[in-house]
Amino acid sequence: MDRTQKQKMLAGEMYDPDDPELHADAQAAKAWMQRYNAALAETPDRRRALLRERFAAVGEGAVVRPPFHCDYGLHISLGAHVFLNYGCVILDCAPVSIGERTQIGPGVQILTPDHPREPGPREAGLEFARAIRIGRNVWIGGGALILPGVTVGDDAIVGAGSVVTRDVPAGATVGGNPARLLSKHRG
Repeated sequence: MDRTQKQKMLAGEMYDPDDPELHADAQAAKAWMQRYNAALAETPDRRRALLRERFAAVGEGAVVRPPFHCDYGLHISLGAHVFLNYGCVILDCAPVSIGERTQIGPGVQILTPDHPREPGPREAGLEFARAIRIGRNVWIGGGALILPGVTVGDDAIVGAGSVVTRDVPAGATVGGNPARLLSKHRG
């Protein structure tokens, strides 16, 4: 049986992002984002209810300040008491999980889609996606970029403006472009 483009996308295989099913999911996400981003004056509980309409999981006390942008929303899981500040972007063509008590600064981008290095598939418009996992009690500074396939370990710190291209060990502090190890917490 042939797999759908959505199944290929979620499996980390090459897929066509212009597929009608994916386009419909993206359009639904766009309509949801318009409602969510217009809900700035709503109570935190009401905004959390809106998040639960679209996200895979939303923990108790999670906060996402509008404006917020995503590809689908369906593949995002937030632990309890996660905080995403204004202007965050999560391109969730693969699962994105964010552990409890993680704080994410304004303008952070979490990007799962990637593109082939070979020119032929790239010219054909194909792409693939790699899941991102952010552990518990992580602090990600404003304007940081988390690239496809990265895991950020528990209790880590990502400096503002960093471009994270590789996994970050638990308890580490990284910064720069590309992000490099600045210190390791001994706890």
